[in-house]
Parts: sequence; C-alpha cells; structure tokens
Amino acid sequence: MMYLGMIFFQIVAPILVLLVLGAVLQKKFHFNLKALSQLITYCFMPAAVFVNLYETRIELPVLVEVALFILLFIGSQMVLSHFIAKGLGLVKTEAAVFKNSVVLINSGNYGIPVAQMIFVTQPIGVAIQVILVIFQNMTTYTYGLYNLISSTKSGMSIVKDFLKMPIIHALIIGVAMNYFDITIPQFIKIPIDHVADGFIAVALITLGAQLSQLEIKSMFNKTVFISCFTRLIIGPAVALLIIFTLGLDGVVAQSLFIASSFPTSRNSSSLALEYDVESATAAQTVLFSTIVSCITVTIVIYVAELLFT
Repeated sequence: MMYLGMIFFQIVAPILVLLVLGAVLQKKFHFNLKALSQLITYCFMPAAVFVNLYETRIELPVLVEVALFILLFIGSQMVLSHFIAKGLGLVKTEAAVFKNSVVLINSGNYGIPVAQMIFVTQPIGVAIQVILVIFQNMTTYTYGLYNLISSTKSGMSIVKDFLKMPIIHALIIGVAMNYFDITIPQFIKIPIDHVADGFIAVALITLGAQLSQLEIKSMFNKTVFISCFTRLIIGPAVALLIIFTLGLDGVVAQSLFIASSFPTSRNSSSLALEYDVESATAAQTVLFSTIVSCITVTIVIYVAELLFT
C-alpha cells in the first residue's frame, strides 16, 4: 500500500498539480486555448517526438511487437464500444461520441508526460508511447472523424489533413536521422531540447485550462459512467490479455499496459465540438475520465511494475 501511495505522489500527483494549476490560471487570466493548443501541436509536441525518436534505438522486433499490439488493442476497443453502444440503445450521434470516448486515448498530453516520468532511465518506454501517439492520431483523424462526419468529409481530405500534422513530420525526420546516424549541430539541438523539455508542463497546464471550462455537476449520467468504466477498467484488462497472448514482457509490456489505461482523449471532445455532435457529453466524458484516471492509472502502474519487472 505504501508503494502504491508512492507511485501516486511521485507520478500521478505531479500531473494533477499541473492540471489544477492550468485550471486556476485559466480562471484568472482567460488564456486563448486555441493558441495554446496550436503551440503544443506545432511546436512542443513535435519537438518532444523528434527528440525521443532521434535519441532512442528501437530494434525491429520490438517495433513489430508494438505495432501488432496496437492494432489488436485499438481493433478490440472499436468492436467493444460498438456493441456496448448498441446494447445501450444510443442514438446515432450519442453512439458516435461514446465510441470515440472509448477508442481515442489521451496518449499525447497525458500519456507522454506519464511515460517520461516513469521511464526516465529507459528511453524505449517513452519511444513506445510516442509510437502510440502516432497511431492514436491516425485513429482520431480516420475512425474518429468517420464516426462524426462520415457523410460530410471525403476520405482524401482526411488523409491530407493527417499528412499536414507536424508530429508526422517530426516522426519521419526523427526516425530517418536516427537510422542514418546524422549528427545535429549544437546550435540547433540545444533549442530543440529546450522546447522538448517544456512539453510536459505546457501540455498539462493547457489540458487543465481546457478542463476548467467544463461543468462538473452535469457529467453524472449513465453514458459518461459506462464510457469511463470501459476506457479505464475494461481497456487495461483487454490490453493485459493481449500482452499475455503475444508473450510480451519487460519494459515493452509495462509501457503498453500503462498506455492502455490513460483517459479519454481531449480530441474526442474537440471533434464533437467542431462538428456539433453531442459536444457536452463528449466534454463531460473527458473531464470525468481524467479525474478518475488519477486513481486507476496509479493502480495500473503499480500492477505493471509487479508483473513486468
């Protein structure tokens, strides 16, 4: 129990502190959240992705294992959320938001900071999380968009929007420079490192600012509860089953199991708001799952370290 508390105070609590700080600052100064979000998307996150991929050596077998896990895990969440939504008798718009809330995970703002804190001496753990961010973004702008606007947006335009994402460019450049062992001049590497180091704080403060605009009292409804239970409890259980089935172990298994426990992505709320599809329910789910994840993620980290040390 003492060890469980240590995990909470050393890993989850610092994240919670930054979320609260973001909420307090937003209430006082009313930041332009769109500008902050763009700063993260176009500056901080690409830098963090590039640095992690550039400095980490990932063996091909490990990459294959991670990719196989991701495909099985995301696929299982799609199928699971579809049947649960059908069982609940949700209308088409509610079902779309529900499915997105289960499948789309906050691997960026929440996941990478957690991974950087846990795997501070094991860069491969962070690199795996970066790969998960890429797959999650692909899922968001394909499956997630399809759920909400399949009748109004063409497949090609979705592909074009995806290819414009800076994180994709950072991924390609980072992998290429790593593979060809290209040295970065110090006057370029130093500012990139500074930006990458600032990602955790800026991302979490911004997420806290975004969450502060939601009404807590309105999020207590059946759809939100079931969505969060599926995302935070059933999701990690399914991930653990896949990990055992694939025979994964060590840091790879630990990183993937922990990554499966993160809360609903804020992108699910952003998409719902942008296309006016049950945006209130989507935002409530993001807030509730983020709050509850402080407990569930702590437990998953503890279990992961017990099972895969």
